[in-house]
Amino acid sequence: METFKELGVNKNIVKGLNELGIVNPTQIQSEVIQVLLNADTDLIGQAQTGTGKTAAYGVPLLHRVNPKVEKVQGLILCPTRELGLQIAKQLFKFTKHTEKTFTECVYGGAPIEKQIANLRRPTQIIVATPGRLIELVKKKAVDLTHVKIVILDEADEMLSMGFKDQLNEILTYLSRVENKWLFSATMPDGIKQIIRRHISKTAHRIQISGKNVVNKNIKHQFVLCEDQEKLSVLMQFLKSDTKARGVVFCKTKEAAQKLNQQLQSQKVKVDAIHGDLKQIERNKVMRAFKNEKLRVLVATDLAARGIDIEGLAFVVHYQLPDKEEYYTHRSGRTARAGKEGISLSLVNHKEMKSLRYFQKALNIGFSQIRAKRQ
Repeated sequence: METFKELGVNKNIVKGLNELGIVNPTQIQSEVIQVLLNADTDLIGQAQTGTGKTAAYGVPLLHRVNPKVEKVQGLILCPTRELGLQIAKQLFKFTKHTEKTFTECVYGGAPIEKQIANLRRPTQIIVATPGRLIELVKKKAVDLTHVKIVILDEADEMLSMGFKDQLNEILTYLSRVENKWLFSATMPDGIKQIIRRHISKTAHRIQISGKNVVNKNIKHQFVLCEDQEKLSVLMQFLKSDTKARGVVFCKTKEAAQKLNQQLQSQKVKVDAIHGDLKQIERNKVMRAFKNEKLRVLVATDLAARGIDIEGLAFVVHYQLPDKEEYYTHRSGRTARAGKEGISLSLVNHKEMKSLRYFQKALNIGFSQIRAKRQ
């Protein structure tokens, strides 16, 4: 395996990476960095969440941005505030030993005036959610005329959150940019349309591991049970390893709220995130979960976008999702950075059909676990 130094990465960036425990490049990092470090090109990268994509595109981006030029040269689009802040933080840490490159993160649901004030400072890289970026451009608060690299991170998530029109608008505005790098765990039709419309036909394509890119370190398990048995099966699972932390997924906010109350009444340290929460409430829940004051987070699919928390041992599908890409994204919250994890589905007889479909579509094996009858 090549080292970052052998890939040609600046020794001071290597030092920053090593201090973060990023010593040997992952497959996506190795393949992407080789392509992007020096050449102008479009790139399409397909890899699951947790494979180290931020360093894969972040390292070439930092190499190619000139810290002496006080203009926005790099733009990273991502689905959520959480992911945006995490990317900005990573880039800051990568450049700990280099000349300072300034990154600003902008997102909806927060006061725009403060973000406008921050953008008046010298800024080389902007990390943005698509809607907020368009607002800032319309207010003439951000100048994108010097951008030479545009990155779409978790493109499929941005699409499923309804950002398709905004992405088309931004990419049309930046059509002359010579480097468009798109990363996605799955490739639904909407992403293929964006690729056909905005990405060069000669773009490099890099796909990591398998058909629908499901992390090989995840054990996929299921328990067949009736809906009224799911709570007691979940409690059995939580009691089997009282230190393990993870996320439990529901399809609707009503189901998430109900399950959260049921688990709280069973003395589980739990809280929920769903679409009805104000940003301030959501931040509070996420902070408590990150600081390990909560053991379990109950979440809906959209609310969980961009969650990245170290060391989650499990994901539970309390209700199966409708689409296989949702299953991929949910499961990708565990087994990150080379660790192992469990993805447990609690399915009734009707949901077994969906489970069999996921098994085939995603090319994964599910093992059945038998719950103790109460």
